[in-house]
Amino acid sequence: MPSRHWRGGLSGLHDLLMALLSFPLSFYLRWGIDFLKHTEGYLAVAWPVFLLVFLMIYLRFRLHRSVWRYVSMREMRVLVTVSAITIVLFYTGWFVVTRLEMVPRSIPLLHGMVLLSLLAGPRLVYRAFFDAAADRATQRAGRAIPVLLVGAGDHAEQFLRALQRMPGAVYRVAGIVDPTEAQRGREMHGVKVYGTLADIPQVVAKLERRAQRPQRLLLSEDYLDSETVSYLLDISDRLAIPLARLPGLTDFRDELGTAIPIRPVQIEDLLGRPQNVHDRDGMRRMIAGRPVLITGAGGSIGAELCRQIARLQPSLLVLYDHSEYLLYEIDRELGEKHAAVPRRAVLGDVRDAAHLARICREHRPVLVIHAAAIKHVPLAEDHVVEAARTNVFGTRHALEAARAAGAEDFLLISTDKAVNPANVMGACKRLAERVIRVVAAQPGPRLRVTTVRFGNVLGSRGSVVPLFQQQLQQGGPLTVTHPDIERYFMTIREAVELVLQAAALHRDEGDLDSRVYVLDMGKPVKIADLARQMIRLAGLKPEEDIPIVYTGLRPGEKMYEELFYNAEELAKTGHASILLAAQADPLPEGFDATLARLQEACAAGDDAAALAMLKQLVPEYRKEG
Repeated sequence: MPSRHWRGGLSGLHDLLMALLSFPLSFYLRWGIDFLKHTEGYLAVAWPVFLLVFLMIYLRFRLHRSVWRYVSMREMRVLVTVSAITIVLFYTGWFVVTRLEMVPRSIPLLHGMVLLSLLAGPRLVYRAFFDAAADRATQRAGRAIPVLLVGAGDHAEQFLRALQRMPGAVYRVAGIVDPTEAQRGREMHGVKVYGTLADIPQVVAKLERRAQRPQRLLLSEDYLDSETVSYLLDISDRLAIPLARLPGLTDFRDELGTAIPIRPVQIEDLLGRPQNVHDRDGMRRMIAGRPVLITGAGGSIGAELCRQIARLQPSLLVLYDHSEYLLYEIDRELGEKHAAVPRRAVLGDVRDAAHLARICREHRPVLVIHAAAIKHVPLAEDHVVEAARTNVFGTRHALEAARAAGAEDFLLISTDKAVNPANVMGACKRLAERVIRVVAAQPGPRLRVTTVRFGNVLGSRGSVVPLFQQQLQQGGPLTVTHPDIERYFMTIREAVELVLQAAALHRDEGDLDSRVYVLDMGKPVKIADLARQMIRLAGLKPEEDIPIVYTGLRPGEKMYEELFYNAEELAKTGHASILLAAQADPLPEGFDATLARLQEACAAGDDAAALAMLKQLVPEYRKEG
């Protein structure tokens, strides 16, 4: 017989015996040794009936399947429920039959307490025995790494509980500090909370005197603001104790072996962005069981869109990209992780209107997400025609193809560089925002057009973080264009979640008006500060180990980015991180004719003429750098 079966059988036998014992024991506690005299005549009949009631409730809640080694509050709540239901049902039935004559009114309550104690007591003793054995094994091993936990919340409790059930665990918590003063002096699973974050140097010194100097500072909080993480990074540098982070709560399992996957603090942690609650049902209604097409599917944003949309189970996911390698990579990844989702990888360019229209007619996507773009600012400055062909006319082609194929929703990924643009890339994106508004308003099939505007994403191809990482690997220096230059940042995952949330918000409103949503990017970050933090996260010292060199602003580069125009009134939406921008944006005079001349300049490959038309179409474009 498999071990799980005989263990379950033993557990069931134990609980049945405890229930059997609880009946006479409760009467004994009420009347003492003479309880048989008081129960003569009905104990023999009531006893088996009680056992039958208990057995039915017990099997209904499957108590015999619980593992005593890992008994927790959840199992305790189940035991309370089983005991309460058994007592209520049995004594209610007994009252109907006998009116409980000769039975003291205290017996039902006393019987319930006895039954619960007999069921829960042995489980708690068993758990305590194994926890103590695990502690002794860890102490004998002498190899556990002492750590200082930062945070005394649910995450820390889960970590401590996981360690307790691991004989020979890799880590041992020597103490806890918490951001709040309220936890000082308390204990969690026998580990003391010594104070607040400001007390870390003193706590480390105290533990060192006890030969328990921490070898790691472990962040256990899911969210700490950027100032707090920077402060902890400073302390870890001063004390020469590495700073790391616990895995997410969902990564803990009952059987982790002896290795809990501690991960280094990432640059994302320094953003200090709170975790938002998203309307997953709204996203699922928009995507589940429906065909979706994504242009630029192999890019940083496009690939993350593919991952998150695949998890929402579309009926078909069409991946459209002009890069053979990037398309192959995301298609291969989806095949490994989401093999059940039907998909098609299409090699194509959004500048080819006929090809894109044919693909849309063939697959009839209900939702088209346009993420394809030329985004590298200096390259766009040198290739005005190419930037306009992709960012302006590629966007128009995508919308027209979606509209002709009967799509319901069109989602444009825009950028903060489209606000008061100072470069060709931003001007093209601003013009794309105008073009889709014009096209969407033309006579013919209507669809819902949503534009989402946000800033930089960490780790995207061609962005500053991968550049800094490469420069760090080469030993430096890290190059920054200006000491005061600032940018907004968010993670790719968060940006894509909010993009989909914005589209779902627009769809749930039900109207077909074009809308521009702006993501709350938090506080702007100085690129020079970002460089220093990345050097420190690598275990090095800025300026001493790795220098920072300022190279001057590049063509078209702004010192500060903006997310909306002053004339755009921002309104709150149903999501704290998504704002709706009112479009007070009259089109320049002769917009259609000038746009046609821009297309002619692009066809002729005339960068100078294309730039002149772009300035007419986007009067707010002011070249910098």
